[in-house]
Amino acid sequence: MEAGDDSPPDVDERLAGDLTVRIDRTLCVGFGECVDAAPAAFRLDREDLVVFVDPARSPREQLIEACEVCPVDAITVLDAGGAQIAP
Repeated sequence: MEAGDDSPPDVDERLAGDLTVRIDRTLCVGFGECVDAAPAAFRLDREDLVVFVDPARSPREQLIEACEVCPVDAITVLDAGGAQIAP
């Protein structure tokens, strides 16, 4: 990211309770199923790629569902130990 560039990073992680949620925007194609599954956690930006809103406000089940419905596996969910639990 260049100075003055406010684009989101290609890979971003956020904590949500005992989960780590990771977005890989290089994989995202903007279907939006993740937004439908967990609207408090995700939205599509002006490029129609997923970005975080506030994943800590979403129930654990919604975060896992959002990850599982992504057709290109652009979102992953890790447990407290760092093991991938979805997809």
